[in-house]
Amino acid sequence: MGIHQWGKTVAGALLTAAVTTAVSGYGGEADADAKKPPAKAQALSVDKATTSFQDAVTKFDLEDGCPKETGACWKQMTAVIEPARDLRKAMNADKATGPEFWSEAYALIDTMETGMAVGEDQFSNRPDVLGSAHHLSD
Repeated sequence: MGIHQWGKTVAGALLTAAVTTAVSGYGGEADADAKKPPAKAQALSVDKATTSFQDAVTKFDLEDGCPKETGACWKQMTAVIEPARDLRKAMNADKATGPEFWSEAYALIDTMETGMAVGEDQFSNRPDVLGSAHHLSD
C-alpha cells in the first residue's frame, strides 16, 4: 500500500469516527454521565422525621385505629412503622448527638420491628408495634 492509499484509509477512518461521535452525543460526555454514581438522597433531619412519625401516630389515633379482629391492623401498623424507620435513619445520620443519646428510641423502634416480624395475621404484635410507637411519640 502506497503512502497515498494509506492516507485515504486513515482519513476515511477518522471521518467515520467523527460521524459516529457526532451521532452518539459528542462522545465522552454521555459516558461520563453514565459513570457518575447516582446522587445520594438527602437525609431527613431528626426534627422532620420526628414530626412525620408523630403525625402518623396521631393519624392512627384519630382516624385509623385497629379493628378488634386478628389480622385487620397490618395496614395501620405499616403506616406507623415506615416513618419510625425514617426516624431511625435520621438518628443514624445525626452526628451531633451520637447513638447513646438515641438508645431509648432505638430500643422502642427495635420492639416495633420485632412486632412487625411476627406477621400481619397476629393479634399479639399490636402492643409491640403500636404501644411502642405511642411511647416513642411521647
